[in-house]
Amino acid sequence: MIARLPKFAGFAAAAGLLLFPVFYTAGNYDFVMHLWITAFFYAILASSWALLAGYGGQFSFAHLAFMAIGAYGAGILDNYVVLTSLPTGTCSEFGLFGTNIVFLPPSGTENAAACLDAARATWPAGATVSRFPLLLQVIFGAVLGGGFGWLIGSLVLRLRAAYLALFTVGFSEILRAVIGAEVWLTRGQAGLPLSPLFPQGITLFGRTYGPADKLPAYYVMLFLFFGTLALLLWIARSRIGLFLRSLREDEDAAEALGVDTVRYKRAVFVITAAIAATAGALQAHYVGLITPNTIVVLQMSLVIAMAVIGGLENIVAAAVGAILISFGLEFLRTDFTVFGVTVDMGTWRLVFFGLVLMLTLRFLRNGVIQGGLMWIERRGIGAETVAKRRATETVA
Repeated sequence: MIARLPKFAGFAAAAGLLLFPVFYTAGNYDFVMHLWITAFFYAILASSWALLAGYGGQFSFAHLAFMAIGAYGAGILDNYVVLTSLPTGTCSEFGLFGTNIVFLPPSGTENAAACLDAARATWPAGATVSRFPLLLQVIFGAVLGGGFGWLIGSLVLRLRAAYLALFTVGFSEILRAVIGAEVWLTRGQAGLPLSPLFPQGITLFGRTYGPADKLPAYYVMLFLFFGTLALLLWIARSRIGLFLRSLREDEDAAEALGVDTVRYKRAVFVITAAIAATAGALQAHYVGLITPNTIVVLQMSLVIAMAVIGGLENIVAAAVGAILISFGLEFLRTDFTVFGVTVDMGTWRLVFFGLVLMLTLRFLRNGVIQGGLMWIERRGIGAETVAKRRATETVA
């Protein structure tokens, strides 16, 4: 019974997250909802990275690079591709199922839509222009991220440990430099703006929410989080997960026993890259801007630390760790006074975070959350074993 407590707690937590926006009515509603949306985003990244590193043993620093690829892929479609009811005759375009897909010049300036504006001036009343559908933007970002995951996975098949880590660091830095330099397409350091998730608003539960309301974005990211956990848990508990763990423990021995190491190393890169890219596309639309600074090594280190503190070899623990750390880092922004000395937590909060990481690595190698889950499960097994022995002795 005790061993089942984590499952019961998980279902209760899922139900609580589904109902939280309905019942939470405090004055800081928007702020808390923003924290939850951001926490779900990091939980998706941390849990997918846990599959890559904790299960597959592939220690990669390119996870945020895949996230950025998905975000920029969606952003490029959002900025430079529109759907029109009539052909423009002035822009690059093609017709599909009665709709014209128009490609605007990616000049990186406000004049990018000049060809479309010239056409609209001659159109009759009733002609429409709409953005590229959000769902297709996200799918495109996910496919683009998965494609780069396949490419990186293919290139690093023969690399291990530090060599793999250095390769992915180099890839991330190259990507950040390219994004910053190609101003004509990405707007460089100024960032690529994206429209809100629901520019025209959306009606949920009989109530209409505007583009800036947090509740629709909360449920979008929450369901992506649930879907990600379901997919990752299925993989971890399937034969694929077994083969990935064999790669982590001893790749040479796994290959000698017939495991197709090339296939599974490439597959784990593709799956985790596509997940990160999907989260990046949605988060970029929620925030409204994507910049090259999202790929810096410090941000990737934060995702890794979240997974390690939660539990690197447990997908759910890594996700919970990411959520707790996301909230913890925000709460650590509050200054406090000790013996008349005010501690500026805006400066020192990362020091406290680093201390927690060091203590976890020293005393809880399996992570804080995963360590607690293992203690609960082993305690339950021990009690059941003792009870069975006593029952056997009584019968004898």
